[in-house]
Amino acid sequence: MITVVGTGTGTGTGAPLPGDVLARAALVVGGRRHLDAAPLPEGAERVVLGPLAPALDTIAEYVGKELPVVVLASGDPGFFGVVRALAERFGAGRLDVRPGVSSVAAAFARIGLPWDDAVVVSAHGRDPRTAVNVCRAHPKVAVLTGPGAGPAELGAALVDGRVLVVASALGDPERERVERVTPAEAAARDWGPAVNVVLCLDETRALGAVRTVAGAAAGPAGWALPEDAFAHRDSMITKFEVRALALARLGPRPGDLVWDVGAGSGSVAVECARLGAAVVAVERAPDGVERIHANAAAHGVDVRVVHGTAPGALSGLADDPDAVFVGGGGRELPAVVTACARRARRTVVVAVAALDRVPAARAALSGAGFDCDGVLLQSSRLAPLPGDVTRLAATNPVFLLWGVRTPVSSEGVAQ
Repeated sequence: MITVVGTGTGTGTGAPLPGDVLARAALVVGGRRHLDAAPLPEGAERVVLGPLAPALDTIAEYVGKELPVVVLASGDPGFFGVVRALAERFGAGRLDVRPGVSSVAAAFARIGLPWDDAVVVSAHGRDPRTAVNVCRAHPKVAVLTGPGAGPAELGAALVDGRVLVVASALGDPERERVERVTPAEAAARDWGPAVNVVLCLDETRALGAVRTVAGAAAGPAGWALPEDAFAHRDSMITKFEVRALALARLGPRPGDLVWDVGAGSGSVAVECARLGAAVVAVERAPDGVERIHANAAAHGVDVRVVHGTAPGALSGLADDPDAVFVGGGGRELPAVVTACARRARRTVVVAVAALDRVPAARAALSGAGFDCDGVLLQSSRLAPLPGDVTRLAATNPVFLLWGVRTPVSSEGVAQ
């Protein structure tokens, strides 16, 4: 068997070190601090965890000789820990896992909050943009940090309105610290290597409702909401038939960043946020900005609203989006589409009412290297007539275009 023991995090001791298991171990693998603290048997080989692949190869040698192996890890090694890699390599049936307290559980315990409704995301050894976007979109997030993705980097990417709780050296009676800071305060400090986890909280919603399913709130039961679900002016809103297909092509999901450019009422922005994405809505009309704020609040989602005119306003947005929705169809449409396409990581969707604007929008998408497609959407809705009969009421036709970034192979050739 490979015995995996979670130690240290949260309690100071974690799971008790099994003396009998350690005494029989021919190989003990773990972080340097875990190995230094453990009563290792004389004659056992000791491997300090750095890159995982060489350690797994060494474990494989001992497993092949049917010699006992012990792996020491922090907290709960089955929670974003080494258990996954061990189970993939050697099979779950060969593992005897003895978990400790995870850093996430310990951090929430220190501040007296439940965490069954928290979203947990790992930025350790990963691109931190996913963690940042989850923090933007959800009211209670725990981020497992790593080099280049710690409190300072998270704070620099977030705006005020969130509180960061930085938990360091959890379980160490002399060094443990749990600090509440603003994003700006977090960005201005050097936090060192002792940080275990960062909690990102909207404290107005930190308790949340009683849950039966853990993790992020369940996704919406439906989307493409009717127009009367949003405040809007003079029917200036993306109709639900168009919105349904636009959402299908945008594919918003947790960890994504979506721009809604020329947002109007913000109906697309709000729907993307309801599906878990972080969203920035760009709108030039002051009354439109107010409506977007009101619609986001009415649906209980976070939408960052930028008051400005595209394409100029886009240069002030630091982070590239995964997907962009462009509404409206003025003379600046080709320039707006081009600016969005230069920065979109995955797709751009454009809604156009005027036939004359379609060729330029298509050319802008194709010119940016996107595979372009589109449809003309025409729908007729059931409408009542006197005498308890029904007619079909036609809505204005809308062209919906979308461009998908062409994947590039490792040799730099478009696939």
